[in-house]
Amino acid sequence: MVAAKKHVPIVKKRTKKFNRHQSDAYKCVPSAWRKPKGIDNRVRRRFKGQAAMPSIGYGSNRKTRHMMPSGHKAFLVQNPNDVELLLMHNRTFAAEIGHAVSSRKRIEIIAKAKALGVKVTNPKGRVSTDA
Repeated sequence: MVAAKKHVPIVKKRTKKFNRHQSDAYKCVPSAWRKPKGIDNRVRRRFKGQAAMPSIGYGSNRKTRHMMPSGHKAFLVQNPNDVELLLMHNRTFAAEIGHAVSSRKRIEIIAKAKALGVKVTNPKGRVSTDA
């Protein structure tokens, strides 16, 4: 497994989720963000003390966007041949085995990744040897 390339520090401007206005007050209003559209809405009008609305300023640095703490970016792998795609990019991307991949194929993928020096983010999934 190869270490990731040097990169600028990963800074998350906001880690909390943006919750929909009044989703805490009403069970029928889900928490998934929707922009308030009302003419008198205090969140839309950005009154002091109200919930913050998502805006482009909360975006991450383009160089560190989608980056894991290890410095790699995830690349979904479904079969052993997909690992070969990461051979020249093993310092930038790490293999992530898809959730529907069988345990037999997982063992093959992990073996191939080890031979090629590719990091696997979830190597322990479905390969334990408990009888």
